[in-house]
Amino acid sequence: MYVQGFIVAVPEGNKAAYADTAERFWAILRDHGALSNVECWEADVRDGHTTDFRRAVRIEDGEKVVFAWVTWPDKATADAAGEKMMRDPRMAEFGEMPFDGRRMIHGGFEPLVERHV
Repeated sequence: MYVQGFIVAVPEGNKAAYADTAERFWAILRDHGALSNVECWEADVRDGHTTDFRRAVRIEDGEKVVFAWVTWPDKATADAAGEKMMRDPRMAEFGEMPFDGRRMIHGGFEPLVERHV
């Protein structure tokens, strides 16, 4: 498995628009091989001493942190999907995003420990 994760600051008033964008993006992710997608809206994000989620995305007044991830069978599938998704005509239908993508933090990860009930 391969996991792509990200955090982003979203204006509170854009919560519904963000959820709609995430739902529409899931269809594209799924069609290009993603196994799952989880989008989490801030519920209890505290300020840290050295760093924290808020500082990482340079949160502004009236914004919330979204923490999300996508799982893939492997990195090769994720990499191939990234290229294919940029050519997918559905991507052009999104228009302006309901968040400032310049402050998004993202990366790819290989699971180290994984447990499920």
